[in-house]
Amino acid sequence: MGLFDQLKSILGKTSPSHQPEAAPEPAPANVAPPADRRVRERHDARPGTSALIVDDSPTIVAALRKMLNSAGYVTLEALTAEEGIEIARDLTPDIIFLDIVLPGMNGFAALRTLRRDAVTRDIPVIMISGNEQATEQFFGTRIGADDFMKKPFSRLEVFARIERLLDADMVPRRVVTSTGTTAAAPAGSGDSAA
Repeated sequence: MGLFDQLKSILGKTSPSHQPEAAPEPAPANVAPPADRRVRERHDARPGTSALIVDDSPTIVAALRKMLNSAGYVTLEALTAEEGIEIARDLTPDIIFLDIVLPGMNGFAALRTLRRDAVTRDIPVIMISGNEQATEQFFGTRIGADDFMKKPFSRLEVFARIERLLDADMVPRRVVTSTGTTAAAPAGSGDSAA
């Protein structure tokens, strides 16, 4: 008896030459094929919710646009901070994705401008950057950013941040008090974009 046969006998298996393999059983005919994942209903959809994307990278704008549009969001786009501020004032999006490094005015200066404007001060802003430095996060939060997201980002990360900021039952939307400080709106106050 060879080494291979000894191992099989120890493991309780016989040689393939001694016992034929059984043919696999055919799949039942009444089982439906798995659904195509692109056809499934998305649970993160918020039809009609508008998101402003302010980034000088066409690749980042296209990636965010694709993610958001596939979930029913309306996207607005700007390649400069100045253009983004103008769109935010005119169309009042429900959420803003704002890059930090932009030509001309940077994202921090744009955020400061948005927070000082009565029309745009309550719009949640997610700062985005290729650098995940604690100083950027601290400074962004200090001047009024609601969240910070590092590039590259996943679909899961984008929608988790949106839900955290827009769902009043989970976390209230930001409200700026008359003193200029940030305070939480009462949950269920009707201030939700949902």
